Amino acid sequence: MRVEVRGLTKSFGAVRAVSDLGFTVEPGQVTGFLGPNGAGKTTTLRMVLGLIRPDAGTATFDGVPYPDLPDPTRTVGAVLETAFHPARSGRNHLRVYCRAAGLPLRRADEVLHQVGLSDAGSRRAGSYSLGMRQRLALAAALLGDPGVLVLDEPANGLDPEGIQWLRGFLRHLAHDQGRTVLVSSHLLSEVEQTVDRVVIVGAGRLVREGSIAELRAGAANGGTVLVRSPEAARLAEVLRAEGSQVVADGDGALTVTGRTAAEIGSRAFAAGVELHELRPHTSGLEEIYFQLTAGQEQFAAPTPGVPAAEGAAR
Repeated sequence: MRVEVRGLTKSFGAVRAVSDLGFTVEPGQVTGFLGPNGAGKTTTLRMVLGLIRPDAGTATFDGVPYPDLPDPTRTVGAVLETAFHPARSGRNHLRVYCRAAGLPLRRADEVLHQVGLSDAGSRRAGSYSLGMRQRLALAAALLGDPGVLVLDEPANGLDPEGIQWLRGFLRHLAHDQGRTVLVSSHLLSEVEQTVDRVVIVGAGRLVREGSIAELRAGAANGGTVLVRSPEAARLAEVLRAEGSQVVADGDGALTVTGRTAAEIGSRAFAAGVELHELRPHTSGLEEIYFQLTAGQEQFAAPTPGVPAAEGAAR
């Protein structure tokens, strides 16, 4: 099931939280939803799920807005926050949702098993760690066996083992079961290992969307080579004379754009320049993210024509 966001716009008083935002989330993939604090991510997710009415634009699931879905629980599962009655067991918490959605009670135990909480199902949710609460929230999202999952910071509170489990679990849901998974997260290194595509927003607007490979290809230093030599200055002259962009980083180090590592090694050999290090550098998601969001305001801009107000929406 495809999720399409087209022209979403939302203001809170004088603050424009989201402005003409559009992107697509495809089935069978994990899509990361990234942006600085105050970029409008949570506001966007709430509009996608029908919790906030947009001022303009649409968010649809195979062409249908969330409020018009005939069976939303079996279509979309969401985790936007973790809230539980502390005295209720994890199993009973899920059974309440089952009754409300008209689902069989056995689904509570099935999803507890899916998220690795079978042994803790009878314990009070108030005794759960933050990571266990995140798993319980994910279990609640899975109760209706939905084709779409919308998750806001699902790795928050998970230990390294839990994060590794979540990575494999989300990829299994998308790649093996064909579900559509949209994940908001600040853990960029983990996102890079988990997602197939990313949507990056800043100040309520789309900054870039695409696969990590596509973003990497468009990054400012997506094709650089790191070189270290005791004759760095002479090598820099040779490479610049042939049209390469060379930045001297100090201590005999150069960052070269416009030549492959093999070409640089060949030029150095021909010039009789000794090399101590020669390696291609490929931009990681974190580096690309900071390039793309550099200079982006953390908080959305005031609505045109309206005086600025304090605060902003997430």
